[in-house]
Amino acid sequence: MISSALSPATGARPTPIDDAARELNSLKRVPAPRPWRWIASAVLIVLLAQFVHGLATNPGWDWPVFREFFTERTILKALGLTLQLTAYGTTLGFALGLVVALLRLSGSPLLNAVGWAYVWVFRAIPLIVQLLFWFNLAYLYDRLSFGVPFGPSFVSVPTMNLVSPMGAAVLGLALHQAAYAAEIIRAGVISVDRGQLDAAEAFGIPRRRQLRRIILPQAMRSILPNASNELITLFKGTSVVSVMALGDLFYQAQVIYGRNGRVIALVMVATVWYVILTGLLSILQYHVERYFARGSARPLPPTPWQRLRVALTAGRRPDDAPAPDAPARPDTGGATPHTTGGAR
Repeated sequence: MISSALSPATGARPTPIDDAARELNSLKRVPAPRPWRWIASAVLIVLLAQFVHGLATNPGWDWPVFREFFTERTILKALGLTLQLTAYGTTLGFALGLVVALLRLSGSPLLNAVGWAYVWVFRAIPLIVQLLFWFNLAYLYDRLSFGVPFGPSFVSVPTMNLVSPMGAAVLGLALHQAAYAAEIIRAGVISVDRGQLDAAEAFGIPRRRQLRRIILPQAMRSILPNASNELITLFKGTSVVSVMALGDLFYQAQVIYGRNGRVIALVMVATVWYVILTGLLSILQYHVERYFARGSARPLPPTPWQRLRVALTAGRRPDDAPAPDAPARPDTGGATPHTTGGAR
């Protein structure tokens, strides 16, 4: 049926397509039956409830000892050392990884070969072997001298004093992390379409501005997820420094359960701290990725908090919920939406 009334919004006469769309939207929507989904959900809920019941009732978990040592001063101090190692390893590793990535992207065969050899060597050697090597560097060189190559030296210091256990741990973590960071950065840079750089050069845009306005905004979308995973991996990998008797979180847990014999409770203390901090790093990763996703995904997907708020609001006030066919409002975080794919 063709309506003869004019649309109040546009003043135009409604078309048959408009009438059909309005009639389609007025139909009651019935969700498709998904019995296997309900069965799988019920099984998972039962298993989860059984696991939680075991945590609460099994005395082997030793929760009183867990509560006693979870915020104990020695554990918190060890946790601080773990965070320090993560921060130093990440910062120095990505700084050196940027240099190695530039070597790998260089047009010089020599520089490219050096970058490739670095990545090959430090990815091939396990982290624990590297840590032990740097920790025992004094056996190879008792003194380190700085001066003219193959000539006189100006400064000479004992290696034992220069490379402490903390220094060896930071050095090993940073060098190991740099090999992976270099490949992450290189992959992000080469993921940018070469045609955009050719177009920028045709318009006479300087190289520094190309890097800042074209390459980095797009490369960061590829770099950040992998870099965040490396950060979390390094945070957990700092437990390897316990081989050097460095008092990180896992080492202190080992020391305490070596004295009182409460292995499960102390391992749970370290585990829960690792889970909490990894969760915080994951939240940080989510928001940083969301920030750099602007310009490539519009509208941005809602955050978990936004989804929960919309679900609660829709359940309480169905009349205020947006129409199913209404376009989603882009979440720009208060900023003006960009109109180009990546170049700004």
